Amino acid sequence: MVPLMDNAGMRVAFFLLVALLAAIHAELWFGKGGVPRVMAMRGEVESQQKANAQAEARNEQLAAEVRDLQEGLEMVEEKARTELGMVKPDEIYVQLTNKAPPVLSPLPPASVPLSATGSTTASHASQ
Repeated sequence: MVPLMDNAGMRVAFFLLVALLAAIHAELWFGKGGVPRVMAMRGEVESQQKANAQAEARNEQLAAEVRDLQEGLEMVEEKARTELGMVKPDEIYVQLTNKAPPVLSPLPPASVPLSATGSTTASHASQ
């Protein structure tokens, strides 16, 4: 059998492989996407997530305040319209009610004395 490589060739191949492995590890530890950079980026991501959560909570609070103000203004406007009869400048106010208008009955003339018109009822009551 004929050996494919002699002892010196094996040593050269071994050192080339070790050098290649060292270069890969150097890139892993000290390169752009190395472990220290990844750890730093994780810290930045974590702090940004905290900042985002705080901003989101503040946005929710502001949105709730806006809703309260909008509903509050609507409530004030509704009260002003119903209780005070206020209208906007370009509006015509019409109020419909379910109540029937009062029926007006004729009243006896004020100049006629009650005894003259009610004499028959008084005589019936005494008999």
